[in-house]
Amino acid sequence: MKTYLFDFDGTLVDSMPAYCNMLKGILDDNNVPYGEDFIKIVTPLGTMGTAKYMRDEMGLDMTIEDIIRQMGERAIEEYTYHIPAKNNVSEVLAILKQQGASLNVLTASPHVTIDPCLKRLGIYDLFDNVWSCDDFDTTKADPDIYVRAAKLRGADVEDVLFLDDNYNADKTAILAGMKVCGVYDDSSADYEEEMRQLCDFYIKDFKELLDI
Repeated sequence: MKTYLFDFDGTLVDSMPAYCNMLKGILDDNNVPYGEDFIKIVTPLGTMGTAKYMRDEMGLDMTIEDIIRQMGERAIEEYTYHIPAKNNVSEVLAILKQQGASLNVLTASPHVTIDPCLKRLGIYDLFDNVWSCDDFDTTKADPDIYVRAAKLRGADVEDVLFLDDNYNADKTAILAGMKVCGVYDDSSADYEEEMRQLCDFYIKDFKELLDI
């Protein structure tokens, strides 16, 4: 049985534009400047990690609680009602499930946005586990999170295929010992060649996953 561990934003769903605009909107409203690499840095950090980075590293003058509250308020409507699955995701996940694969999610996003989005798209029940980084009290920048996820699934870390559109998360999963498939997303298009060189596999459309 194959075991898959999927990222959520930018991998299963086309949410990165809304996610990026939400974070940048908070910074813009508080006159905090950010560089072009801001999204790349915070994407693997999870809700708490992103809030801490925005406060401690970028100087956002808000409490962690207020940053997280604003993130949730700005994101929840988009995820609950609007954000779509990426091309062929639903169809391919159903095929993999029928073939006996174990499908799991590991994402930096909180359950308040992950769960209603996956349920609206009709794919929540295809997953054996839907994990947020918040469940592990760490981030996807920590190799241990991948080892712990594999252990919870009852699999050896080297027998899990991790899929993510983020270069840093892919690199960390490789350090943890996982097989890794990079996933194309418009938000990470500039890193396509680096991801192709780094990862065991790389796909631009989910249908390609059926050939791996």
